[in-house]
This record gives sequence, structure tokens and C-alpha cells, in this order.
Amino acid sequence: MDPLTRMAVSATAHCLTGCAIGEVLGMVLGTAFGWGNGATIAAAVVLAFAFGYALTMVPLLRSGMALGAAAGVALASDTVSIVIMEIVDNAVMVAIPGAMDAGLDSPRFWGALAFALAVAFAAAVPVNRWLIARGRGHAVAHRHGLHG
Repeated sequence: MDPLTRMAVSATAHCLTGCAIGEVLGMVLGTAFGWGNGATIAAAVVLAFAFGYALTMVPLLRSGMALGAAAGVALASDTVSIVIMEIVDNAVMVAIPGAMDAGLDSPRFWGALAFALAVAFAAAVPVNRWLIARGRGHAVAHRHGLHG
């Protein structure tokens, strides 16, 4: 694997971690409380962005960067990746029959969610590679010493 692709895979894995935490939490909350698909997806998306940005911002803040600057780096480095992963992930979840209605104890729910996150990861890697090659996206975080 070439270094640029390796960097894109690493950056996407970092981004997927935050997205997955938020996505799983949103799906669990929506399923546990019996929310409809729209409310569940909305919660999952909001939480995915929150956790995705937080995973980038925390190390920046710990290094002494001001909150506004850290937020700017997080927005610049993670937004496109999170948007792609959220669109793909939620589209896959909705497309799998019964996945959104399955209970938390259902293998259908967890299997669909794992599959959806894997597809979202695969969709985001080439976009992140393209952005990094142009000094955008996760390249912004790399300039601040994040993500390897």
C-alpha cells in the first residue's frame, strides 16, 4: 500500500471511531426508546459529528491549542469524511430490511450496523485520500501532529 493510501486509511479509521461511537449510541438510543427511523437517524448523525469532532479536538486542546482553533482544525479535517460516512452508513441501515426495527438483542441490528459502518469506511477512504493529496481534510490534522 502506498504511503498516501496508508495515511488515508489511518485517517478514515480515526474518523470512523468517532462516527461509530456516535452512530452506535444514536441507534441504541433510538431503538431502546422506540423512536422512528427519522429521529433515530437524526440522533445518530448528531452524535457521530459530536464524537468525531471531539476525538480530533481533545488532543489539540491538551496540547494547549485554543478552543476556537481546535474547533477549526476539527471542522476542516473531519467534516467531509463524517458526512460521507453518515450518508452511506444510514442509507445502508435503512436499505437492509428490518435493520432499523430490530431490537438491541437482535443479530440483525448489530450485523447490519457493523456492515453499514464497513461500507461507510470503504466509501470514505478514497475521498480522504484525494483530500489529503491536496493538503485538505485530514492533512490539516496531520499538520498539527495528529493521526500519525
